[in-house]
Amino acid sequence: MDVALVNGRVMTHAGAREGLAVRLAGGHIAAVGPQSEVAAGAHTRDLKGALLLPGFVDVQVNGGGGVLFNDDPTPEAIAAIGAAHRRFGTTGFLPTLISDEMPVVERAISATRQSLVRGAPGVLGVHIEGPFLSPRRKGIHELSKLRPIDEAALRILTSLDAGRTLVTLAPETTTPEVIQRLARAGVVVSAGHTNASYATIRAALAHGLTGFTHLFNAMSPLASREPGVVGAALEDQTSWCSLIVDGRHVDPVVLRIALRCRPADRFILVTDAMPSVGAAETTFVLQGKRITVKGGVCVDEHGTLAGSDLDMAGAVRNAVRMLGLDLAEASRMASRYPAEFLGLGHQIGRIAPGLRADLVLLDDELQVLETWIGGEDSEVAARSPHGG
Repeated sequence: MDVALVNGRVMTHAGAREGLAVRLAGGHIAAVGPQSEVAAGAHTRDLKGALLLPGFVDVQVNGGGGVLFNDDPTPEAIAAIGAAHRRFGTTGFLPTLISDEMPVVERAISATRQSLVRGAPGVLGVHIEGPFLSPRRKGIHELSKLRPIDEAALRILTSLDAGRTLVTLAPETTTPEVIQRLARAGVVVSAGHTNASYATIRAALAHGLTGFTHLFNAMSPLASREPGVVGAALEDQTSWCSLIVDGRHVDPVVLRIALRCRPADRFILVTDAMPSVGAAETTFVLQGKRITVKGGVCVDEHGTLAGSDLDMAGAVRNAVRMLGLDLAEASRMASRYPAEFLGLGHQIGRIAPGLRADLVLLDDELQVLETWIGGEDSEVAARSPHGG
């Protein structure tokens, strides 16, 4: 059945516009235009003046709803994580595996493949964050899990034959040729948890590196005589940088400076979310470490950051309030730009005819009212006391 969403403020590239209708048919956006034209002959749904945005795309989701992907790399866990984040506007996501043994990586990829075959709502692929990381910049990752990429690992990392595979690695732990092999196999390669030099990053960029995972966190900083990973990332104008905008991982002043250094359309919002998002529990165990949510952040007993308690709606609100972005730009950083980073900009990330009908409805406080994934709606009846 055709459905026309009317009387909302529809987010376009130029900003939210009144008087537009969005017609959905067959799981896709059939038309966008004046209400009198687009709504003709369709069942209408009155949005009552709320904001209609493209659904959020989160490329770094470790867990949610009390579930940690590392603990349960199964399709059922992926579904539970997706359901938890959908309540906060995420309509597309990559379940993310933190550094682990290669058999666990293999199970995570297999679970993702099964989820894609089943058509699990919102699943776009998988993010393998490690274990090919720098011991000096490991953060919360378990040192004993870290390892170099060998031929067996390459076979596993390139084995997902559907969706997208994102791999975060430290370029100094491998070679430009390995990065090139991953990129040529269709893997999206991002630098993270890395102590690489500027020169090493430049070589990696020339061989297929296209992203930087949670810019500023767990990477060599910009210094007066060594630009490091941060300097290389800020100088480069074509790669994408993901940002955790929670006011804790990176000071908002630093993020505002970064936004002045390179094109806005090369920044994407991520949550790096942990099981506490969408759950009542404020503690969980990560590879033997007790993690506690304190003041909106996840930390171990030593105060080391362990992912976040952030959801995508919160990231958008923070981008507006902390970084001074207008809602249209914050929306693009949460939808269009991450979709383009994954090579999916022709399918999702915008409210435009022909794209999948992935949408989120927000009130004036930018709280989520409803979501659509492939045209299927899900009203948000309740919110967790944590993560949103």
